[in-house]
Amino acid sequence: MSTSSGVIREIDRGLLRQQARTATPFPHVLIDDFLDTGFAREALSCWPSYSDAAKMGREFRTINERRKVQVTDSDRFPPTLRELTAVLASPEFIDTASAIFDIPSLLPDPELVGGGLHQTGPRGRLDVHVDFNYLEDRKLHRRLNILIYFNEGWMPEWGGQLELWNSDVSECVHSFDPIFNRCVIFETSEISYHGVTEVRCPDDAVRRSFAGYYYTKSAPTNWAGESYSTIFKARPDESVKNRLMALKRTSDVVKGRVKKVVRRSEGS
Repeated sequence: MSTSSGVIREIDRGLLRQQARTATPFPHVLIDDFLDTGFAREALSCWPSYSDAAKMGREFRTINERRKVQVTDSDRFPPTLRELTAVLASPEFIDTASAIFDIPSLLPDPELVGGGLHQTGPRGRLDVHVDFNYLEDRKLHRRLNILIYFNEGWMPEWGGQLELWNSDVSECVHSFDPIFNRCVIFETSEISYHGVTEVRCPDDAVRRSFAGYYYTKSAPTNWAGESYSTIFKARPDESVKNRLMALKRTSDVVKGRVKKVVRRSEGS
């Protein structure tokens, strides 16, 4: 498969479908040289700097996600990145993704909730997690993640690897370097734990990725009826962070109860 614009290189649906079916710890595919090389370099050349992206979007500074900027408003993207957004939302590519993962009636997200342009600076990271599974306002079930990397000359020792973990986060099954023009697509589910190792690139470098998500109106066949937001889990060697995360969860529960009391008081 290649798009009419020539943005995405030819894809062997049958081969990737087989890879997705047999992949562990959950269905996924890795595609190198995903985009036309010239287009990928053009996209990289117009990528906003970290500081400019921070002005355009949102910067994360939490215990689980730090030194990361996200820009979701595609109207603010440079033209080449707007074109990439449109191609990934095209019926042609969606049909290919549906065939690979055997998920009919996929829908793109024009709002790029949680997606768009991502940049992570030195000492940044994204801890292991499963993504939110439902958009309540639009009644949509999240089904696929697509990640495309724009990091020329990225060295393994710079970290920033995408990790895929097993269901109880006891074992990292795969670790992928975020090298230039690499694409990873995986199913979103209650067991699709993934994260990014600490970025240790030089101070004048950043880790760049483009993220998109696909949804369906119908629920997955194994859906238990529970919607949830992003759930983080500590890696086995992160005992201190595990305690901090437990404290945060307790604090969030307390805050939630206080809000309920306030709402009841205001409504009385």
